[in-house]
Amino acid sequence: MRNPIDAVVAEVDRAADEIVRLTQDLVRIPTVNPPGEAYDACAAFIGADLERRGFEVEYVRADGRPEHTLRHPRVNVIGTRRGGRGGPTVHLNGHVDVVPPGDGWTVDPFAGVVRDGRIYGRGVCDMKAGLAAAIFAAEAIARARVTLPGVLEISGTVDEESGGFAGVAHLAAIGRISRTRTDFVIIPEPLNVDRICIGHRGVYWFELTTHGRTAHGSMPFLGVSAIDAMNEVLTAIRRELQPSLAARTTAMPVVPDGARHSTINVNAIDGGQPVDGIQTPCVADRCRAIFDRRFLIEEGFEAARDEIQSLVARVLGNGRAASVTDYDIRDLMIVEPVQTPAGSPLVAALDRAVDRVLASPARLVASPGTYDHKHVARIAGVPHCVAYGPGELELAHQPDESVRIDDLVAATKVIALATLDLMGLGR
Repeated sequence: MRNPIDAVVAEVDRAADEIVRLTQDLVRIPTVNPPGEAYDACAAFIGADLERRGFEVEYVRADGRPEHTLRHPRVNVIGTRRGGRGGPTVHLNGHVDVVPPGDGWTVDPFAGVVRDGRIYGRGVCDMKAGLAAAIFAAEAIARARVTLPGVLEISGTVDEESGGFAGVAHLAAIGRISRTRTDFVIIPEPLNVDRICIGHRGVYWFELTTHGRTAHGSMPFLGVSAIDAMNEVLTAIRRELQPSLAARTTAMPVVPDGARHSTINVNAIDGGQPVDGIQTPCVADRCRAIFDRRFLIEEGFEAARDEIQSLVARVLGNGRAASVTDYDIRDLMIVEPVQTPAGSPLVAALDRAVDRVLASPARLVASPGTYDHKHVARIAGVPHCVAYGPGELELAHQPDESVRIDDLVAATKVIALATLDLMGLGR
């Protein structure tokens, strides 16, 4: 018999054009989130593809989730290929949703254009190329006639870009991904083909609303501007909080280097009259802002939230009614940091596969933003989860988003060989 490693690698090389075509086909399904377009069509496409490849296919709708509507149904698809008994279950998960294309493209964002060794399109990097790599990693193993002693699963899930609650979180909540049935999870996010991502920082999204008192705009001294109050908070964040956050560094290998520090970003501000509406001479009696605070595993969520609440109370409280009459802080999303345990056999298997395919050891990194690892770890309770896939992280969500075809093929080989390794074959 041929060495299974050599056989699988050869099958990936032979399938290179097919991997590109599948990636193009996925890009051409405009699964834009928000609002969640074409999820059902994409799930049906992936399901039919997996069924042709010998997988048992199931569709899991996110019943009960507020995002799941008649107009925009949240449909997840899972393919299962069962081998022999006694081996582990390896789950390859990719999200199908993509962010809106935005402006600045030189190609059609949903055409799947191939040019100069790259595939272009919205979501090709984040992460439809990764999903194609997962599918063809399994296909190469099958074409090489390697019988796995365990179970291989591939899922296409929704809403990762908006938190993943109707996708991986839902699958974990209903026990479809769980500690009792799932041993290893690989998520082919675009962290670069020579890097294994072992976790991410924490997230605290919150909304601050300042309340003022309206008055005629010609006599603003008779009112209290909620916008002025918000400006006081923003000034304190810029002058006091941001320098303090920039001085904090995590031991996690977060990339790029700037993301190894704590950060805060103002995502949105809304106050007073509508900017494009009819002009009205009124002092703004309400102003809302949404903030994105990324905190380190060394800080913890409670400390991060307490710091925000203390700053706002100091700036707007203490009886300073001349600045603001009242304010509210509302939590929007809380995500604890996650990190794959040291010594994980999943990390070791991927490291060996990267070294074999790229002839250099992998670099361990952590993501600046969150991905569905959080749900696998926190809800499903599966500790052995990482992100590994094709694509350059810096190109995600950008105009002319693209992925190198060479990286796509290399990542397919790595995922396939790591799967063999985890199943006890071909080390």
